[in-house]
Amino acid sequence: MILRSRRVAINGSVQPAAIQFDDGIITAILPFDSVDVPITEAVILPGLVDTHVHINEPGRTHWEGFETATRAAAAGGVTTLIEMPLNSIPATTTVAAYEQKVAAAEGKLHVDTGFWGGVVPGNTSELEPLWRAGVFGFKCFLVPSGVDEFSHVTEVDLLEAMPVLARLGAPLLVHAESPSYLPLRPPESECDAIAMMIRLSRETGARVHIVHLAAIEALPLIEAAPKVTVETCPHYVFFDVAHALVRAASTLVSTPNLLKCAPPIRRGLRSALSRIGMVVSDHSPSPPELKSGPYETAWGGIASLELGLAIMSTIHRDPADLAKWMSEAPAKLAGLANKGRIAPGYDADLILFDPDRAWTVDPEKLHQRHKITPYAGCQLQGRVLQTYLRGEKIYDDGEFMTPPRGNVLKR
Repeated sequence: MILRSRRVAINGSVQPAAIQFDDGIITAILPFDSVDVPITEAVILPGLVDTHVHINEPGRTHWEGFETATRAAAAGGVTTLIEMPLNSIPATTTVAAYEQKVAAAEGKLHVDTGFWGGVVPGNTSELEPLWRAGVFGFKCFLVPSGVDEFSHVTEVDLLEAMPVLARLGAPLLVHAESPSYLPLRPPESECDAIAMMIRLSRETGARVHIVHLAAIEALPLIEAAPKVTVETCPHYVFFDVAHALVRAASTLVSTPNLLKCAPPIRRGLRSALSRIGMVVSDHSPSPPELKSGPYETAWGGIASLELGLAIMSTIHRDPADLAKWMSEAPAKLAGLANKGRIAPGYDADLILFDPDRAWTVDPEKLHQRHKITPYAGCQLQGRVLQTYLRGEKIYDDGEFMTPPRGNVLKR
């Protein structure tokens, strides 16, 4: 099969090309004029790789679940996701729990899905078995995670676990806030926690990845640390834009919990996107009742798995950058050698994307389980038209192909 467009994201630029693929694999990138096949006016991007997704199954499937989350992913152009070890019950901190997670996903996946393991106090002996079983790396919290099943770690815990991860070559993903600053969570909370993780990375040799950066003040520390990488999320960038906050004010002033997340949304990251170099969702859904009530006790998380590409296209118009930040960089973090790029030998995970289509977010039309989002009523610019997973069309302008075609991925 061949897809041809005047705008294909290849090797860091957008150029005319034809993509040939067979049996789910890209076999050649052909000159645009070398084949006589229909031309799509859409931009062709590599399928997004989202390495920061909370699906919550088993145990809290009423919060989200594999079927609804991966449908949302396909509609948003995400063809591969790596799911976080919480907020499922049990958390993915043992091989037995990992096996339950894999079994729960069977037959429900619309996109390819892998799993992170967790580092919690007392589970160091489980890390190598989890790595051998197929997890792509490990996640930890330096502050309470919000659920009892996933305890946060101290420096003592990390000094026990990180040498094991260094020996394995496994990345450690860190929710980097210092408990010393709770409950206010100022930028110093991130800066201090990140400084500690950089020091521990140097002492132990372990690879560290800082998740959901919100404090631009911490970025110079990360840039000076060779074994430390970083990501941010669409909400930290979109709601950093003054006009978006003004537009949303009438809705959010009455429901401020919709924007509650940890670390909190701050200012300045929009100017640093090229320095950060990676954007993933931190899709963190919950039932509506957990987002209601006092701000202090409401669930802290934003569900945006389906919206990420459109959000980023609205505020950054270069599709080549979006491909690099949302496909190539997350695939590299997870060690997915055949995902994240349009190149021979890679999986034919592709998106047909119209960057110029303007549309307004209607929560009732989203495919996540619960239709609550701070993006309700926002006008976005950019829409996924079709999504291909390993060469098969899985989403076409609102229609899903059945049965679900996603695979469980193991390292």
